Amino acid sequence: MKFYKYGSMVLVVISFAIAIYFYPTLPEKIVTHWNAQGIPDGWGSKFTGLFTFPLTMLFIFFLMLLIPKIDPLRKNIQKFLKMYYAFFFFLLLFFIFVQLQTTLWNAGIEISPNIFFPIGLSFLMYIISLLLTQARRNWFVGIRTPWTISSEEVWNKTHKLGALLFKLVAIIVLIGVIFPRYSIYFVLIPVLSVAVFLVIYSYILYTKIEEKEEKV
Repeated sequence: MKFYKYGSMVLVVISFAIAIYFYPTLPEKIVTHWNAQGIPDGWGSKFTGLFTFPLTMLFIFFLMLLIPKIDPLRKNIQKFLKMYYAFFFFLLLFFIFVQLQTTLWNAGIEISPNIFFPIGLSFLMYIISLLLTQARRNWFVGIRTPWTISSEEVWNKTHKLGALLFKLVAIIVLIGVIFPRYSIYFVLIPVLSVAVFLVIYSYILYTKIEEKEEKV
């Protein structure tokens, strides 16, 4: 657990180090966004482009430390605290992954985001699936709908199904690397579809449980 907790802090430091190292070498205006075909379509100042990642990661790191202290169901977070810290560690590692692609592109090493991004996101989706297998009911981490928060049974069943579906999403996202021009659709469609499906599933499951309890 300490490895992931303090490792996250190290990743934040590394992110700042990357930004500081490349700052003197990059032009004042750099690419900050690519369209669905992997073609640059957005530019910004190098300060914004380089330091958005480390500053965002720093915010996430402090949020990671804060959540177990302020969550009304923080006792439940303690039950999967190792996986909780592991999730944030790999989330920050994903940010480093994207930061490197952006920075290297502007340094002249043009690695397509349509290949780079799906690989990292596929791995992150798999980590999310592992998190869902262990997450206990809380207000900040997991599939949080009014119905999963209100019912332990709905929470457990929704997360069990969600873990399987996010493993499938990880595979689909990775397949998108083979079709780089369309990789964005291999990300958006399965992720949004699963997210919407799980919200609906948790609602239907909750209403069925409520109906059974009313009949008893």
